[in-house]
Amino acid sequence: MRVWRRWACTFGVVWLSLGAAAWAQSNPGLRIVRPATVSELRQWDARIDSMLRSGDLQVQIAFDDPMVPGRRHERDDQYYEGVKVFGAQVVRQTAGGQTVSLFGALYADIDLDPTPGLSRDQALARIERLTGVRPGPSRMPELMVFPKPGGGYALTWRARVFAHGDLRVYFLDARTGDVVFGYSDLETQAAVGKGRGVLGDEKKISASSLGGMFVARDELRPPSIDTFDMQGDVQRTLDFLNDTVGLGTGDLASDNDNDWSDGANVDAHVYSGWVYDYYYKRFGRRGLDDRDLRMRNLVHPVHRNDLLAYSSDIVGVFFLNAFYAGYGVMVYGEGLPPGYVLAGTGQTVDYFSGALDTVAHELTHGVTDYTSQLVYLNESGALNEAFSDMMGTSVEFYYQPAGNGLEKADYLIAEDVFRPGGIRSMSNPGAFGDPDHYSKRYLGSDDNGGVHINSGIANQAYYLAIEGGTNRTSGLHVTGVGASNREQIEKVFYRAFTMLLPSYATFSMARAACEQAARDLYGSSSAAYQAMSQAWAAVGVN
Repeated sequence: MRVWRRWACTFGVVWLSLGAAAWAQSNPGLRIVRPATVSELRQWDARIDSMLRSGDLQVQIAFDDPMVPGRRHERDDQYYEGVKVFGAQVVRQTAGGQTVSLFGALYADIDLDPTPGLSRDQALARIERLTGVRPGPSRMPELMVFPKPGGGYALTWRARVFAHGDLRVYFLDARTGDVVFGYSDLETQAAVGKGRGVLGDEKKISASSLGGMFVARDELRPPSIDTFDMQGDVQRTLDFLNDTVGLGTGDLASDNDNDWSDGANVDAHVYSGWVYDYYYKRFGRRGLDDRDLRMRNLVHPVHRNDLLAYSSDIVGVFFLNAFYAGYGVMVYGEGLPPGYVLAGTGQTVDYFSGALDTVAHELTHGVTDYTSQLVYLNESGALNEAFSDMMGTSVEFYYQPAGNGLEKADYLIAEDVFRPGGIRSMSNPGAFGDPDHYSKRYLGSDDNGGVHINSGIANQAYYLAIEGGTNRTSGLHVTGVGASNREQIEKVFYRAFTMLLPSYATFSMARAACEQAARDLYGSSSAAYQAMSQAWAAVGVN
């Protein structure tokens, strides 16, 4: 029996070398926007209006609230001399033209020449020399002001490239081409036929008839949902992720008689539709971008039985991982061949698309990508991961009966893939070595500054707000709303994380946003508001 070391505790494998934990959160010019009083709210409101008039802020998106009538949301990005500032954003909620809440992060005292010495094409050539990959037209570098750790700012070209087994974001000095900073952005983890999933369960599958075959294209839902069988062609997968080749109907997963037997293809396709339905029925949301963006699943990026032929980075990304790759694209790993287990845990690893919470987790990264855009570093990255866990668990409870075992709704993450036990626990994060309290948070540079590790803090708040109980570290008791009212907490977290939080959010800001969301939806005397306030206090977030 071959034993493999566990490459990652999550759906997102991270290889970090450029000091994510020291990202610009340490820049003394950072100004956190979280007014605590009405007077502070009005002062910040006036300042935001002034910055909008001057062009220092520009509206990224504004929309009417789909959950609370009469409310409107506006997400504003900071600019300096027409150049966007990385991680700088404010989110404003209004009612009848009056500001109700403000959350954000802005940078002061920026002083640099906004004219790049390198053209976009020169920056692109530098990226190609650096990674061996030349991104396609939809992945062009973007000019951006980067707040430097410790102080000061750099004019940079920002590029997002899939190379060396990782989806990395690079910031190149716009004058010298040197790498200023980089981090992993791998957010990890119609005819109706029938098919058997990874776990052998039978389910209906929405397919299309094409040339005497049936292909995995869902035409029954508003967005196109396509599932591509990459047939183990890792290079073609990489080329597609970098937009250098396209995928056509010939790449779609297919079946001769509409009685599907490839469980990994079946589950990726069916579960994607279920997640779309959950977001629409629960929140009125139309897909990842709320505009029915096309959803594309990539399955079998490698051959499972060729495990020993691949380098460790390919194993980590395409065998032991699932991830959202941006632009509505999900990639689901192969797991391990029969007879192989993870060192240290003894767990087997199945096809990643075979777990409903895994599929929902990855698609929720897409929702985050089109809403708060929580930066995948440090506390904002931990909130990003936690929100995907929350919605993954919520989808489980929406479709599956509560209980223990396969295809049961519970508070374990990816337990249908990593067997036995899963990879994280929301009810007891400490069982996997993750913190359940802010005082225990990880402060190192690994895991992009602890994005998966520290997700346990917010995950515990979610669990306690629903089920109630006592936090093991603080000893504080929470009166949850109860399992029959879990929809209230799902809506509170959804509202807070998609409508109220800025891209560079902290745990403290998340608590305030969740309390604001509960107040907006149910009132400050409601059980939901009390549960939310108690739960965040129990996990040590002030």
